[in-house]
Amino acid sequence: MKCDKCQFEYFFNAAAAVTAIILDDDNRVMLTRRAFKPEKGKLDLPGGFVEHYETAQRAIERELEEELGAKVSSMEFLDSFPNQYEYSGFTVHTLDMTFIIQLESYELKPMDDVESFDFWKLDDIPIDELAFQSTRNTILKLKELRS
Repeated sequence: MKCDKCQFEYFFNAAAAVTAIILDDDNRVMLTRRAFKPEKGKLDLPGGFVEHYETAQRAIERELEEELGAKVSSMEFLDSFPNQYEYSGFTVHTLDMTFIIQLESYELKPMDDVESFDFWKLDDIPIDELAFQSTRNTILKLKELRS
C-alpha cells in the first residue's frame, strides 16, 4: 500500500511464528491435533506466533508451556519455512522457525488450541493430514536429515 500524498509505502511482511520438533525416547515425533480453525482436527507441530518484543526461543518456550504444560530443557534451531495461515478471512503470511526441543518431562497435558497429541515414527506420519505446508516441509526436511 502506498500513499499518493506523502509516498509512504507500507509492506505486509511475514509474521514470525515458531514450531517444535519434540522427539521421545524412541525417536518418534510429537504431532498435535488442532482444536480450532484454521485446519481444525488436522495434525500439526506445537507452536504459535511470536509476540512483540519476544525472541523466537522465548516464544517456543511460552507456546509449549501454554499448549502442553511443557518445560524446555534444550533447543536447537533446525530451519525456517514460509507459510500461509488463513485466519478470519485473511491470509497471514508467516515465517515458521522450527526448533528441535528436548523437554524436562514428558508428563504433558493438551491445553489451549491443542486437542490431543501423539508420537509418530517419522516414516508413518501421514503427510496429507498435516495442517500446513510449512509443517509438511518441516517433516520432509527432518526425513532428509535422518536418512
